[in-house]
Amino acid sequence: MTAAQRTPITGIVGLGTVGEALLRLAHEAGHEVIAVDTALDALDRTARRLKAADAARAEGADGAEGSGRADGAARPAVTLTTDPAALARAELVIEAVGEDEAVKRAVLRDVVARCAPGVPVLTTTTTLSVPRLAIASGSPGSVAGLRFFTPPAAGGPALPVHSPLASAATAAALDTLVAELGLRPAAVAAPSAADADDLVLAYLNRAAILCDEGYASARDIDTAMRLGCGLPLGPLETLDLMGIDSVHAALLARWRRTGDCAFEPSPLLSRMVTAGRLGRKSGEGFAAYDELGAVVTPAAGGPGAGTARPVTRVGVVGSGAMARGIAEVLAVGGRHTVLVARGAEQAERALTAVGDSLTRRVRRGRIAPAEREAALGRLETSHDLAALGGCDLVVEAIVEDLDAKRALFGRLGEVCAPGTVLATTTSSLSVAACAEASGRPADVIGLHFFNPAPVMRLVELAHTPDSHEDALATARALCRDLGKTAVECPDRTGFIVNRLLFPYLGDALDLLERAGTDIAATDAALEQGYGYPMGPFALLDTIGLDVSLAIQERLYDSFGLPELVPSQSLSELVAAGALGRKNQRGFRTGERRG
Repeated sequence: MTAAQRTPITGIVGLGTVGEALLRLAHEAGHEVIAVDTALDALDRTARRLKAADAARAEGADGAEGSGRADGAARPAVTLTTDPAALARAELVIEAVGEDEAVKRAVLRDVVARCAPGVPVLTTTTTLSVPRLAIASGSPGSVAGLRFFTPPAAGGPALPVHSPLASAATAAALDTLVAELGLRPAAVAAPSAADADDLVLAYLNRAAILCDEGYASARDIDTAMRLGCGLPLGPLETLDLMGIDSVHAALLARWRRTGDCAFEPSPLLSRMVTAGRLGRKSGEGFAAYDELGAVVTPAAGGPGAGTARPVTRVGVVGSGAMARGIAEVLAVGGRHTVLVARGAEQAERALTAVGDSLTRRVRRGRIAPAEREAALGRLETSHDLAALGGCDLVVEAIVEDLDAKRALFGRLGEVCAPGTVLATTTSSLSVAACAEASGRPADVIGLHFFNPAPVMRLVELAHTPDSHEDALATARALCRDLGKTAVECPDRTGFIVNRLLFPYLGDALDLLERAGTDIAATDAALEQGYGYPMGPFALLDTIGLDVSLAIQERLYDSFGLPELVPSQSLSELVAAGALGRKNQRGFRTGERRG
């Protein structure tokens, strides 16, 4: 056998979430793997999953000509054992045990003692010093780091940590392994990676708390954050992927070290760890999983009761960007739409803007010219609320001011027919206050569309204690027919998305109080490490610093929690006229404040 054909032998110590994922990647890459774990249940679980994966692969090969290994060779061996002496044959070893310094030091010393001199040993630590662990191993030149933000997957990010004590051979072996396993090296500095971990862990913990309160279903929380923020996974899906016990341990360590209540583990996470519901690796977490890690029972959630009423004619009150976007969605979706503005001039401008938006969609190939003309034919404008008298559902999309909204709902209660569903698009004000002003609270709900409404799929459907189930069912059916995804929650400031998003953004702003924070590097860590579409500072610029500050203030006024205290830095930036992307003055655009 030539050197090019030789099968690499890789050792892995620890078969938790990260270790098992590394085993699969190494095996798929053609490595012989020797995996060691002291827990028999971990070895048994891994063996069952490998067997299930082999069975699925064999089934696929039977149905597809040419499937399987091109050279017809047998797959490399996998040894699962409790005996670390088996690592003596390994040519590289990855330590993937829990984030406990004493345990890691002991494992690294043992591995170095058992392996041939100079065999590279990689630690997956996320919080400990790689050079310190290397020194503790007794062979500092052999040790480097391979850090993960989320469990490793083909094409996913990995952070190679080249210890200054590591030999050139160890550094080269690390880089070669990353390439062979199909991992994507992340260009992230260690301090920024640690900040990103802290931001994400606190966010995941808050999501678990929200779910435990019964505020929204697990499924709706995940859907809201995926669609509302463009995240690759919802927070509870992420917890299942990372391992409930691993996240719980990471939170507990940070809470003990810092005393920060954001890291005090949610009681729900503690109960799940005690019950052995650890996520994908145990087969059950917020969802249930099969041996291949596929969801078999989704997280709890689903629509409520009620009978949907027919909706053929819809009213929209307002002429701003949100009102125009909603009117466009409704008209394209086949509903006769009445847009009511403050005056004839505003109504005409709104109609022109919708027409221009539809023209752009035609140019981009998203709708046909005939669809544009049909949508415009279904859209009429007025500056008289009486035009809403024949509507089945009316959406309020005026300025985010409670007095103005209450006054409008008082008029809507008078001019709209009995049974007409009245919806407010507020994202932070009281739906109940609007409902009370209408004089018909059973008909009033919240329908928070995300901007731009023609593009964003998510709608937050908020209900008050008085909202009738038929009104909610009507809104659900309309959202579904329009191609939108509705998530449900009670009438509470911030609903789901802002209630979770803005404490996370507030935590990022708190980093500015510490010397040496690099906002670009922090953003890069969230983007490259966790796959977020943009980091927190770029997101603040996009939302608008003034809008972000206003939401922070409303959330704090409603809940009074320390995590919601408006940022002093943000307040000062807004006072100085820095509004973010809209005027090219913010954190990542134009003028920066040091």
